[in-house]
Amino acid sequence: MNSKLLDRIGLPSNLAWGYLGVLIFMMGDGLEIAWLSPWLLENGFTVQENSLLFAVYGVTLAIASWFSGVLVETLGPKRSMWIGTLIYIIGTSGFIGLGVSNDFNYIMMLVFYCIRGFGYPLFAYSFLVWIAYKTPQQRLSSAVGWFWFVFTGGLNVLGAYYSVWAIQNLGHINTLWTSIVIVLIGALFALIVNKDRLELQSGRSKDEKLKELAKGLTIAKEEPKVLLGGIVRTINTTAQFAFPVFLPVYLADYGIPTTTWLGIWASIFTSNILFNLIFGIIGDKLGWRNTIMWFGGVGCGLTTLGLYYVPQWFTGNIYAVGAMGIAWGALLAAYVPLSALVPSLVKKDKGAAMSILNLGAGLPTFLGPAIVGLFIGALGAQGVIWILALLYFSSSILTYFIKLPKERGEEIKNITVAKYNSN
Repeated sequence: MNSKLLDRIGLPSNLAWGYLGVLIFMMGDGLEIAWLSPWLLENGFTVQENSLLFAVYGVTLAIASWFSGVLVETLGPKRSMWIGTLIYIIGTSGFIGLGVSNDFNYIMMLVFYCIRGFGYPLFAYSFLVWIAYKTPQQRLSSAVGWFWFVFTGGLNVLGAYYSVWAIQNLGHINTLWTSIVIVLIGALFALIVNKDRLELQSGRSKDEKLKELAKGLTIAKEEPKVLLGGIVRTINTTAQFAFPVFLPVYLADYGIPTTTWLGIWASIFTSNILFNLIFGIIGDKLGWRNTIMWFGGVGCGLTTLGLYYVPQWFTGNIYAVGAMGIAWGALLAAYVPLSALVPSLVKKDKGAAMSILNLGAGLPTFLGPAIVGLFIGALGAQGVIWILALLYFSSSILTYFIKLPKERGEEIKNITVAKYNSN
């Protein structure tokens, strides 16, 4: 790969093969995300049962997301990523072989989908910590933008487009089996072809390693703004994991079938991956907080409401619905600078700070389906949409208070000067 060209566009050349590996790995991991829920509904499951399945998966995913940062500190990124790969294969094999293929044994599906949830966070988010350590701060937002470009591109775009072909030619179950092959190819690029190394402190005792794991929680008390960053990160993608549970069913009422929904979903995240890069650059230019507050919080809140009302206003017109979805996907990327903002709040323990952020990235896989399961019966699709939109609006308010030490110092200085002048 042309290292000068990659560095010029903000992608760290020393980690380029790792980025490619994440793209392929996440393609395998996410190939069923947009169609698993409606397929299970067709096979006799209820929306509430689907919500529980995804919520249980989300719990373990959130735990693994939190551990990923501090696990990198104790084991190194490559070992953490290998562990994630192995767990993914075990969970996926059990989910398909003992659950789905065994007359849809719901208990086995719950157990192994739960295990599977430990997989991709240990792989992908460990690599994100690797990026945070190896990238200069002035280029960190762009480097993180490239991470979310490949992460989302694999999870929600390539996986969805591949599924459109694979389901028709291989069937649903065989499509699920191919995910293991795709994930192994991704691991090969990220962990073998990628020769970069992250040298962390070695020779630490067991007590020191346990303290490092505990840092993943205590950092939130020591630096509360890291906790605020984790909350905002949770809000960021809650709707992303709530939508697949109920939105295809809602859109079907307006004449938009699941196959068309897959195309819309892929278009949404094609837009998203492009704007991951754009907002990474915008964040470096206009300020990380401003980008998150106005483009992310306010923009996503408005377009989330649009995804409910546009199908009604335009009687299921797929172009109008698609346009609103593409706008939502683009503005979802405005949270990208958060991955640069949060680790910059601390001078050391960046892995611990990233653990809180990664926990925020994992929680939506539980929170999104849980919101649907809890409120869809009482409030319907409209109520769920409004809950998601209000969460986005609240994230703008929270982001206002996440200020870098330099910004806080300037504020104190300005207040002092103002008081002095008034006297």
